[in-house]
Amino acid sequence: MSLKEKLLDLFFPPRCAFCRRTGVHGVCADCERTLPYAKVQLCEGAGFGRCASPLLYEDAVRESLLLFKFHGAQSAAEGYGELLARCAAEELGGQFDTVTWVPVSKKREHERGYDQAYLLAKETARHWGIEPVRLLRKTRNNAAQSGLSSAAERRGNVLGVYTAENIDKIRGAKILLIDDILTTGATLSECVRVLREAGAADVVCATLARAVTEKEKDGARRGTPV
Repeated sequence: MSLKEKLLDLFFPPRCAFCRRTGVHGVCADCERTLPYAKVQLCEGAGFGRCASPLLYEDAVRESLLLFKFHGAQSAAEGYGELLARCAAEELGGQFDTVTWVPVSKKREHERGYDQAYLLAKETARHWGIEPVRLLRKTRNNAAQSGLSSAAERRGNVLGVYTAENIDKIRGAKILLIDDILTTGATLSECVRVLREAGAADVVCATLARAVTEKEKDGARRGTPV
């Protein structure tokens, strides 16, 4: 560890991304064992295609992501990136040559002081020795998806709010698109559409977590494996 890193650890102690235990870089051993891992880590959607997600959006994962997105817990990205890089490599290895992310609007980034999806993409790509590339820009500060209940409302809310950037880096590229949570897939689908229309050869997706499906909820109620 370099002197700079030691000083950073001294004044800004590292914390587990999920339980916030101090002195831990990434994810502590207890959380590593007990996190709600998705039994099926690769799913497919009609609009977004393939998406790899290591975790389910519940319990400690939900609490941690809310802190990460809305309460300045930026350091959690280190632990998230480790989990997501491992999952994406296992499920999507060889299917992409470029990494990008689902951006927030300028207004929201200014309010938060950071773009959480960019931090996640940066920490994920770091494990592969590359940097994410901005290929999308959000042109309108639409309502938060989390405040909308139906899939139709979510689709309408994101329609036309993203545009492609760095077109020369999109054409012919196989792109991994990263975001924090997969719920209905409306945001990913819109971003994938924009990238494909700009000339991407293929787009696959990865999120740290995904919503629990009705089938999984039913299986949990019945106590049967899904």
